[in-house]
Amino acid sequence: MSVSPVDLLNAFNQHFGQFLPDVAKSAHEDVQQQAKAALSSIISKLDLVTREEFDVQLEVLRRTREKLDSLEKRVVELEAALQAKSEQGDQA
Repeated sequence: MSVSPVDLLNAFNQHFGQFLPDVAKSAHEDVQQQAKAALSSIISKLDLVTREEFDVQLEVLRRTREKLDSLEKRVVELEAALQAKSEQGDQA
């Protein structure tokens, strides 16, 4: 008596089908854990900063920009004063 492949698969499903949901769930959890570990490893190798560090640097940059703008304005004023003084000296 020979058993067809279809009958063999049906028998397999009947005997082991009841364990499949647990096995699938366990495999799914294992895959999730492995994916999280791989992703964490990749992220830890990247040159990333936290949001807090980013916000601190953004504030530093904002203050630096304000100082630069102020200094640029002061240089323009000093150059104008120097130019005016130079013109007064040329007229005398």
